[in-house]
Amino acid sequence: MRIAALALGLLFVTATPSFAEWQIRPFLGVTFGGGTTLADPENAAGKPKLTYGVSGGLLGEVLGVEADVARTSGFLETGNQSLNLDSSVTTLTGNIMIALPRSIAEYTLRPYFVGGAGMMRVATRDFFGSFDVSDVLGTIDLGGGVTGFLSRNVGVSWDVRHFQTINGKVIPGVTIGAEQVSYWRANMALAFRY
Repeated sequence: MRIAALALGLLFVTATPSFAEWQIRPFLGVTFGGGTTLADPENAAGKPKLTYGVSGGLLGEVLGVEADVARTSGFLETGNQSLNLDSSVTTLTGNIMIALPRSIAEYTLRPYFVGGAGMMRVATRDFFGSFDVSDVLGTIDLGGGVTGFLSRNVGVSWDVRHFQTINGKVIPGVTIGAEQVSYWRANMALAFRY
């Protein structure tokens, strides 16, 4: 959060209001390439899962800040087995964005890099109740994407990010080492700018 506040301050110092724009991007995507130290009897963490969420923030000529929230249901479920009754991963991150200058990419795709930190809520409930987890862990994310506007205010965005938990604790009998969840997320979003 301190990084996001610093980035926001830098944005206001370095960008005039005429170059700053608010963007909101509701998205639908997929998680893949996941791994975890949590009990995963169905070996489901690495399998693709549907995810949805929204990101939004303020983007200047080059620098910006963003908040991103996403939810993935069934993260530790394969769908064809009934060992895990329910599981989900929810992330909330604050990020710094670095984009191709708007003056260069005004009428084309505008690539950007994004990175930040936040929290991940991991929840799972199994049939026997012996591997149940409901924890909030620190997380970092890093990725990039492109946004292209079809009109002055509406466009599309494609994004790929990697999420990795930090500072997990050991839960005897439930984790192999400290709690850890990591995965990639690819999504497509509608982009609205103001």
